[in-house]
Amino acid sequence: MGQDLQAPRKAHVVILKTGTTYPELRTRFGDFDDWFVRGLSAELSLTVVDVENAELPGTPDDWDGIVVTGSPAMVSDRADWSENTGAWLASAVARDIPVLGVCYGHQLLAHALGGEVGYHPDGRETGTHTVELLPDARSDALFKDLPDHFPAQLTHRQSVLRLPAGAVVLGRNRFEPHQAFRIGSSAWGVQFHPEFSDTIMRAYLEVQAPALLKEALDPAALIAAVRPAPEASGLLQRFSRLVIERTR
Repeated sequence: MGQDLQAPRKAHVVILKTGTTYPELRTRFGDFDDWFVRGLSAELSLTVVDVENAELPGTPDDWDGIVVTGSPAMVSDRADWSENTGAWLASAVARDIPVLGVCYGHQLLAHALGGEVGYHPDGRETGTHTVELLPDARSDALFKDLPDHFPAQLTHRQSVLRLPAGAVVLGRNRFEPHQAFRIGSSAWGVQFHPEFSDTIMRAYLEVQAPALLKEALDPAALIAAVRPAPEASGLLQRFSRLVIERTR
């Protein structure tokens, strides 16, 4: 008689949804969590938890990997749900569970581990901009195969003003010195948006246009400068592969 062979267990990754996008974008493209689901590997078992409106998903040990989305909220407001999520993330980092925080998630991770988050002194960064990798990225498990410079989609008004003790800066640009960092061996924060397509980035700029004009930014020029950012988007697949390999 032949043996019954079970398929290998899928790695379980939770997406902590920390907010929702503009209504116009949600109607056309879905919400933040949808974009992450599209970008992460189909080989993962994905669960979405809206941490603004629901309980945290058990303990970090219940998960093989954790992804934290962006949000229109501000980390510096220290809302109860946000502070509780931050404490949960700090516990995950202490347990060496892979974490990828994006935009708000990047800032929340830094805040939770002792860094400082607040409004960027030069205002808003939005559109497609170039990220420069620093020497420590060359030996980093997530960033080592990326080129020294690559385009990325960005939109934020707050930043990580001071990194937590022990954090390693992996990427920067002229506007933002902390575009990417790692803390511990397997927790990363990225200020840029690997889940954004260039189409979504243009739609963001179109919605933001009235505010950009008030801030002396040129929305038409920013829209014209939007381009695909495949290296940044590929970060979600690289994170997926890292989580899958750790569970084998």
